[in-house]
Amino acid sequence: MGASAGVQLALRFIIENSNVGIMIPIPQYPLYTATLALYEGKAVPYYLNEEKDWGMDIAELKKSVDEARQKGTDVRALCIINPGNPTGQCLTEQNMHEVIEFCQKERLVLLADEVYQENIYMPTTRPFHSFKKVLKSMGSSFEDVELISFHSISKGMVGECGRRGGFFECEGIEQEVIDEMYKISSVSLCPNVQGQIMVDLMVNPPKLGDESYDSYQKEIDDIYQSLKRRSSRLCDAFNELEGVTCNKAEGALYLFPRVRLSSGAVKAAQEVGKNVDDFYSLAMLNETGVCVVPGSGFGQEEGTTHFRATFLPAEHLFSEFIELLKRFHQGFMDKYRD
Repeated sequence: MGASAGVQLALRFIIENSNVGIMIPIPQYPLYTATLALYEGKAVPYYLNEEKDWGMDIAELKKSVDEARQKGTDVRALCIINPGNPTGQCLTEQNMHEVIEFCQKERLVLLADEVYQENIYMPTTRPFHSFKKVLKSMGSSFEDVELISFHSISKGMVGECGRRGGFFECEGIEQEVIDEMYKISSVSLCPNVQGQIMVDLMVNPPKLGDESYDSYQKEIDDIYQSLKRRSSRLCDAFNELEGVTCNKAEGALYLFPRVRLSSGAVKAAQEVGKNVDDFYSLAMLNETGVCVVPGSGFGQEEGTTHFRATFLPAEHLFSEFIELLKRFHQGFMDKYRD
């Protein structure tokens, strides 16, 4: 398994009983809600701000934790996915400073899911900063902040959403807790050997002068530049569709466009017992073979409709892929027009 196993292990240690709350973003990767359900923890949602490129609002975090604690929930940790899944945002360094200060003040473990850190498409205006680097830059007065950072080969350019392998790193965590984590991890007697090799390649890539350096760098750069082009093309295509708005992907592998569907579409969905985003996504799959994930699968602000799309189709198929989306969407809008 990749970093998902690390997330599950960390949450297993934090969730002492069914009253423990974990703050999770909305929209969020369903690994978190599923793991909380498995370990009988409580999800404490906070909303990302779509109007501000899916940024984090400290006032929203404060509102979320206060409301949960007033209801008696023992809120212990804050999960952050950066770059975002499904939203594709990349947090600013200033925003990260604010988050760390918030975690210190509220005595929350910061769980930083950073598995898309190599998928950065605006490196000048929105570069990736690790929470560990930002935390260290804030000096000794923040040494008491507990941080667990997750990374994976399964994203980026090495695993390409195929091979699995990951790790996590602890800062400010008691050694006794880390020792127990090692014990629990050692219960698994069958190591993922390929994953271990790939993790080693990711953290120790070929160096200048090594025989494989040039070919490795070219392969990595070719994949990266292609993903960057595809992210931009697909975002532009979504923004050209009637009733659709989409923030650019600053990182990760996804776009999370908002689609404004007619009351006729909503009524048709209700008649077959489905949410309108499910109805739209299934219609797209049936007509085009393109699979997107309804926004309700990740959580979304009430009254809004989204879906998550990847830009992983091969680049030589991208024109056909985009044309299929355009034809489907226009036909759907025409069919259910008020």
